[in-house]
Amino acid sequence: MFAVDVAWWAAAMRLTKSKTARILVSVFMVCQIAGFLAFVVAQGSPIDWVRQIPKAAWAAVVLWHFFGLAVLLPLGIVRVCTWAVRGLGRLTGIEGKRPAPAPVSENAVTRREFFGTAAALTPPLFTIGLTGAALTQLDHFRVRRFTLSMPALPRALDGMTIAHVSDMHVGTLTRGRVLREMVNTTNAMRADLVLLTGDLINRELADLTEAISMVKAMEARYGLWMVEGNHDLIENGEEFERRVKAAGVPLLLNESAMTEVRGHPVQIFGLRWTLQGGSQRRDQVTAGWLRGLVKQRQPDAFPILLAHHPHVFDAAVEEDLPLTLAGHTHGGQLMLNSQCGVGPIMFRYWSGLYTRGRGQMVVSNGIGNWFPLRINAPAEIIHLTLRCGEKAES
Repeated sequence: MFAVDVAWWAAAMRLTKSKTARILVSVFMVCQIAGFLAFVVAQGSPIDWVRQIPKAAWAAVVLWHFFGLAVLLPLGIVRVCTWAVRGLGRLTGIEGKRPAPAPVSENAVTRREFFGTAAALTPPLFTIGLTGAALTQLDHFRVRRFTLSMPALPRALDGMTIAHVSDMHVGTLTRGRVLREMVNTTNAMRADLVLLTGDLINRELADLTEAISMVKAMEARYGLWMVEGNHDLIENGEEFERRVKAAGVPLLLNESAMTEVRGHPVQIFGLRWTLQGGSQRRDQVTAGWLRGLVKQRQPDAFPILLAHHPHVFDAAVEEDLPLTLAGHTHGGQLMLNSQCGVGPIMFRYWSGLYTRGRGQMVVSNGIGNWFPLRINAPAEIIHLTLRCGEKAES
């Protein structure tokens, strides 16, 4: 990435002769390279100063390296092809003499200079525009409500409510005021259960204390439980699990827990995240874990499965579990509409309600952010109401 940054900076200096454009590009690239190096240094660094960098700066660095440089790809391809054709022409002698350029006034801007300046400024301006759009989203989320028909739901649990919170990603892009709003919104639901489906932190254990405080501030009538996600294990999975459990937060690692809601037993099953590589291997491992886990199933209790990855739904249907909650997908993150985008490319299930046979699953878009830009995949807390024998509604 550093090499690409430097290469683009050098190319931009060649593309434009405008002093103003060169200054603007240079300022932009100095900030980008500094931000990138700060990100690299921050990995494994105990120094806390990196957390003081504004979210706007982090967003700009991420978006430049994911999108801004992508804008350069077609420009780079065109430039390389032009050089190749000219070089071939010189080698074969096909290229003739270029006509003498028409005389221009000293202050006139040639077409070549105009397009060169435009090419140099377009990627930075594109990145700045995306950053502005991203910042309008980072501290905002919606409440998405579903009413689910649960044929297996005991009559005593008719009307039971669940606050489903997922992918908080406490850290670089999700911190401060928005965390308090997450707690306040969750508590305002006065849900019977609060269930969290992983990625409590973005990656660094330094953010775990604040994240745990946020979770412990969430209120539910009959209890709160959570499972881990892949981001929780990036720095040190064992330490994450130890610290969360030591803080008294009910973390289910291939475990189940019993509670009573309105006097009727409810059993919460929680799957841990597997570090096994490959989607097919991961699905096999989690399916095996689930088969072992449901042996704990209490016949009189209503079961709810928590898992970070939504592909576990296939195994949950096999085990006749009526309700699965999952996250991980961020709703597809970048979607053209509800059916086209990153979501269906990467996942079988990516957002909202899915039904197969007697089983239903709700996949949350997540409430936090590891990536600053969302398109048609808004951050959310999900509020579920379970009903006996009613048509599912959203």
